[in-house]
Amino acid sequence: METTDKTKEILTKYRQFLKLEKGFSANTVDAYLTDISKLLNFLAVEGLSVTEVNLSHLESFSAGLRDIGIQARSQARILSGIRSFYRFLLLEGCVENDPCGLLESPNIGIHLPEVLTVEEIDTLIAAVDLSTREGHRNRAMLEVLYSCGLRVSELCNLKMSDLYLDEGFIKVEGKGGKQRLVPISGKAIKELQDYFVNRNLDFQPKPGFDDLVFLTSRGTNIGRIMVFHIVKELASKVHLQKKISPHTFRHSFATHLLEGGANLRAIQCMLGHESIGTTEIYTHIDRHGLRSEILLHHPRNIKWRKAHSLPEK
Repeated sequence: METTDKTKEILTKYRQFLKLEKGFSANTVDAYLTDISKLLNFLAVEGLSVTEVNLSHLESFSAGLRDIGIQARSQARILSGIRSFYRFLLLEGCVENDPCGLLESPNIGIHLPEVLTVEEIDTLIAAVDLSTREGHRNRAMLEVLYSCGLRVSELCNLKMSDLYLDEGFIKVEGKGGKQRLVPISGKAIKELQDYFVNRNLDFQPKPGFDDLVFLTSRGTNIGRIMVFHIVKELASKVHLQKKISPHTFRHSFATHLLEGGANLRAIQCMLGHESIGTTEIYTHIDRHGLRSEILLHHPRNIKWRKAHSLPEK
């Protein structure tokens, strides 16, 4: 069995691989290593090293995840991380065969994210109190989230030097450091300009934070948790019953574009998805809306509702 020092050496190399070669963020790297630690704990009980693992061991590990109540989606994520780990070990010559080749993930089905209507988004943004110091900043943040379909991390890291407002574009750095140009609406540009009027006076950027678009009252970069809190407070203020987060604006952006007739490839580029398969989740949402429209307007269904005295929705 390998020594603890050998395992630590492998994990150190794997961390460098994820960070430098894969270009993953610190949070993503930590998530991968946290999942690997679950496997290491299992192997310690079994008296095995990472290089002695076979398919049977991994199937037992997978069954154990299910037995302790970990949800299917989380199980699938953990197993995906373990596959990545063993591909790395194979690449490094630490193992001769990949034990994950026939490892099956749980069936998690299709998860349709929550989506807001245009009216609900308008209501949320209109609920921002512009009399407060943070008002124009918060409204600009929400408008940019929805107008550009950004991830919350992309919003928090957006730089002044990445804004090309005269041309109607912003440059966004997404996952793995990949950059893309995203169109920005005139409404979002107007909200940004209103925020910029007193940005330096109200938020007084500290050295090193001058180029960041969205700042805290301390003059530093705004964090994901704060954006999440702002969205939740507004949802509560307008009595919105849907469970939403900053990411809901991104889902809504993509769904509304698709409903408006935008090309799926164009949406993929704007969202920064590496695979078109990731973007295709929005076609399922659109089909759900299409079914609702058919049920509402199809003459035979209208006749059936009237015969049974049912409401239109």
